[in-house]
Amino acid sequence: YTAPDSCKGRCEEPYSEEDECHCNAKCERYHNCCEDYYRHCRPEGFSSSRDTITDEDLLHISEQLYKADHNKARPSDIAINPQYQASPDETGDQEDRSPQPLYKYVNEELFSKPTYASFIKLLDNYQRVTGREEDVTAEELREQDNFLREVMKTELMKKLFAFLHKKNRYSSEQEFVADLKEMWFGLYSRGDGEQDSSGFEHVFSGEVKKGKVSGFHNWIRFYLLEKQGIVNYFSHNFNGPWDTYPDVLGLQFSWDGFYKEVGSAFIGCSPEFEFGLYTLCFIARPGRACHLSLGGYSLSIQTYTWTKSTYGNGKKYIATAYVISP
Repeated sequence: YTAPDSCKGRCEEPYSEEDECHCNAKCERYHNCCEDYYRHCRPEGFSSSRDTITDEDLLHISEQLYKADHNKARPSDIAINPQYQASPDETGDQEDRSPQPLYKYVNEELFSKPTYASFIKLLDNYQRVTGREEDVTAEELREQDNFLREVMKTELMKKLFAFLHKKNRYSSEQEFVADLKEMWFGLYSRGDGEQDSSGFEHVFSGEVKKGKVSGFHNWIRFYLLEKQGIVNYFSHNFNGPWDTYPDVLGLQFSWDGFYKEVGSAFIGCSPEFEFGLYTLCFIARPGRACHLSLGGYSLSIQTYTWTKSTYGNGKKYIATAYVISP
């Protein structure tokens, strides 16, 4: 007997869609390997393979992507007012300890840049309560395609594709973009069978599940809703070491009365930076901490795969992705 979520005794067994996770060499490409695949099926520690994405590779490519974020905010584009820093035992008590908004000023000219403008158009496409079927219109599908087209014009996403292509994950940019569309925008059910969620909705737009805010890790979304009076900033529990953008904050806030205990977010990065970094970590280290380097500082991203449904040849959707604040 072999546990259904283990590769013990299952290395190189043929693909079957009934398996919970997979143990043949293709599973790396489809990011659907069992968690112990590397332990059982790659005894050499996987580092001798040309297609391995090593820890060193991740540190190197993340610094390259950081340098390529040409659309990020300049220091003069954003002024934040973090106010109260909550201790670990205060993050759950839902107290507003910061009377002022988090954002004092954002230069909204940023939002006319093509990747920002196409990103912002996507934010109102979702029903935030899980369990409600998403009704995707033809226009919304066009908005998804437009966003992917705009991000793929950037040096940052071209660098990411070149890296993944070299590591044999994608044979063409077309294949990469088609997979991005599925992994991020493909619908699945967090409720009772309704197609009510996607990786993009969860991570960037935010959801409400069982009376709590779920996901919602994006600074642009936060700023726009705070400006409308819909989001109320309470406190922060972590402020990253960066003195330029992107920076990282761990936030406590209320969204229309629903609470988020820790919503970590990059502050001041471009949409393509966040989208690219999360994609990199989801492909390279699904379900595990993904250790990166940005401007000489360590940072980790956690991603999770959605395990209850798949697309294509057993590929997994993104369940969530976020910065792990220490």
